[in-house]
Amino acid sequence: MSLLESLKKFTTVVADTGDIEAIGKYKPQDATTNPSLLLAAAQQPRYSHLVEKAAKEAAGTGAKGADLINAFMDYLSVDFGLEILKIVPGRVSTEVDAALSFDEEASFAKGKKLIGLYEANGISRERILIKLASTWEGIRAAERLEKEGIHCNLTLLFSFAQAVACAEAHVTLISPFVGRIYDWYKKEKGGAEIPADQDPGVESVTKIYNYYKKFDYKTQVMGASFRKVEQIAGLAGCDLLTISPDLLEKLETGSGDMKQALSASAAKSMDIPRINMSEKLFRWMHNEDAMATEKLAEGIRKFNADSRKLEKWAESFINK
Repeated sequence: MSLLESLKKFTTVVADTGDIEAIGKYKPQDATTNPSLLLAAAQQPRYSHLVEKAAKEAAGTGAKGADLINAFMDYLSVDFGLEILKIVPGRVSTEVDAALSFDEEASFAKGKKLIGLYEANGISRERILIKLASTWEGIRAAERLEKEGIHCNLTLLFSFAQAVACAEAHVTLISPFVGRIYDWYKKEKGGAEIPADQDPGVESVTKIYNYYKKFDYKTQVMGASFRKVEQIAGLAGCDLLTISPDLLEKLETGSGDMKQALSASAAKSMDIPRINMSEKLFRWMHNEDAMATEKLAEGIRKFNADSRKLEKWAESFINK
């Protein structure tokens, strides 16, 4: 049995890529994309038909200038999602522009618009996760979307405060970033590798998972942003894990029996205090976590930069 087959026994595997061919190869249950992945995929010749389709759809709206580019970006995200849904049996995550991370109203409106585009193509909202940054505003927008039956995936999650706030907002799923947490602590330690049994990214997601299961929160935990197979093994048993193609390849070619590291039954017996989250407490707890504060800001900046690169590329494509 491969490590990938072994992992799938107790964890839902999600492909973290915009590469449709890679998704088809590894047969994950779900798939997730982000602006960085879309930027890379959209420029590959084999996906030119999707780019051309999005450009035609955007032109059909009659929009001009910046509005035309925004329409193209929405259609491009959804068109990639539609192709992915032909391959995966489950859900695809489609991301709200990082530039809206601190704008609750605009994030809410964008989430509704993206769902509308999927539904216009005959796709049930049960198969879509609207992906938003785990800012206070993003979490509030997600709470409102969930009340309308629009499921959300809260990304760029680094702190326990973010996780608790997401659970209390009844969001469908969170994506805590294992590898980026590891990167931060590794840098703090002068670049030395951190032993697998002390991995701070794995520890962070384990703490969140146990808290959720202890108090019966329905929000699912999907570990993300892995750097190595050992991190994946450390979270085997987590609700979902979203994994890049290179690590999926290592799991598929590696043989062995991966052991379950996390379980809901074990979490039930743990002595864990419950937190009642408020905006003030959220902002204080998150602020006290230097790693989370830095990585959230950095993540929003990077996704925003890649979105703007994609916009510029789109503008040149449309105007050529």
